[in-house]
Amino acid sequence: MNPLRVLIVDDEEELVSALVERLNLRGFQAKGVTAGEAALELLEAEEYDVMLLDVKMPGLGGLEVIRRVKNRKPGLEVVLLTGHGSVKSVEEGMALGAFDYLMKPVKIESLIGILT
Repeated sequence: MNPLRVLIVDDEEELVSALVERLNLRGFQAKGVTAGEAALELLEAEEYDVMLLDVKMPGLGGLEVIRRVKNRKPGLEVVLLTGHGSVKSVEEGMALGAFDYLMKPVKIESLIGILT
């Protein structure tokens, strides 16, 4: 079976690096970017099964990214990441097509549980 392909999108570079490393060590095929625009470009060039997406980012925010992604790739599963406890943003993201969310700091066990 092919490994699950995961794209991590968060403006916190250290978080992205840590999650990519931990997921790759656990047999996933993970890649990360730190901007919404970079995520959209990567999604045009490569295929992913799941995107972990920060809700609040400078520039193109997570909610706008999910709007654009779901129009182009409706089968891509999206898990929202939020550190702000913004229930309204999470609710809006879920309404736009996200299937789950995680609060930061992300517990790797919780993330693995969602992905498997």
